[in-house]
Amino acid sequence: MLDIRTTADGVEFSVRVVPRASKSEIIGVIDGTVKVRLKAPPVDGAANGELIKLFAGKLGVAKSDVEIVSGLTSKTKRLRVSGVTVEALNELLS
Repeated sequence: MLDIRTTADGVEFSVRVVPRASKSEIIGVIDGTVKVRLKAPPVDGAANGELIKLFAGKLGVAKSDVEIVSGLTSKTKRLRVSGVTVEALNELLS
């Protein structure tokens, strides 16, 4: 079960990133965290940018609505997505 926190304008949740994968994709939920593979390397923010682009595209929101609130230099990150409900996030991950 994903650990999702509801915020005033959206949701916040944890993500575990695996950079330098063959393609960018959401793997699923493991131990309360969304596991994601990213094609980009963790250099100069490339992986963070790709993570934001991936979730914005999958959830149908603007890239400016997806924010990394913690873990900018870590494989484990906390994302905040504005304009998204818990139900929409759960639907994407199921």
